[in-house]
Amino acid sequence: MANFVLVAGAWLGGWAWDEVAAELRAAGHGAHPLTLSGLAEKRGGPAGQHTHVADIVSEVERLDLRDVVLVGHSYAGIPVGQAAARIGARLTRVVFVDANVPVDGESFADQGAEPTALAAAVAANGGFWAPLPAAEFADQGLTTGQIARIVAGMTPHPGASLTEPAVLARPLGELPATYVKCLLDWPEPPPVVVELLGSERWRLVELATGHWPMFSQPVELARVLAQS
Repeated sequence: MANFVLVAGAWLGGWAWDEVAAELRAAGHGAHPLTLSGLAEKRGGPAGQHTHVADIVSEVERLDLRDVVLVGHSYAGIPVGQAAARIGARLTRVVFVDANVPVDGESFADQGAEPTALAAAVAANGGFWAPLPAAEFADQGLTTGQIARIVAGMTPHPGASLTEPAVLARPLGELPATYVKCLLDWPEPPPVVVELLGSERWRLVELATGHWPMFSQPVELARVLAQS
């Protein structure tokens, strides 16, 4: 049985994985949802991307986990990908759920279409990235109740984590990895992921849902994770 360390994307905390974690535990796995610094119950403090990498590595070491599957959703793919290269023989696989992946020397903002606009939005909000409004969750396979739950639980995301560049301890293509593409969000993985999928250690799984599968399809996502 594996130990899953579950890290959600921007604005979210460990609470986002409640249903997925319950499914994994029912199947006999360990499930360890992790809230990154500056978010949810840890809200309010500044935190950079390197702090988030340290959060993940420290949690694995604190719990002395083995047979670890690191799971990163959306933004969290960037710190999770870096942490995966740092936990050595503890790692079984890394799973990117509709996620950004780290590129050495690039930040989350660098991967977006409008990095200057993102920086301006963060600066205007006291150094934090404001959560999305409910309208942004339309057409993502979510019910009205699920959208309300997400919006109610979101907290501002620390801006420094979006602009610090990633530092890879080893090439991502060397890691055993699964990329979960959520088709309602966009039907194809980003170009950097397409290139990585050329590695014999990477594989692609598709889910017929939107960018927030831990809410829209938690049972299906847990099954994908367990089979990864």
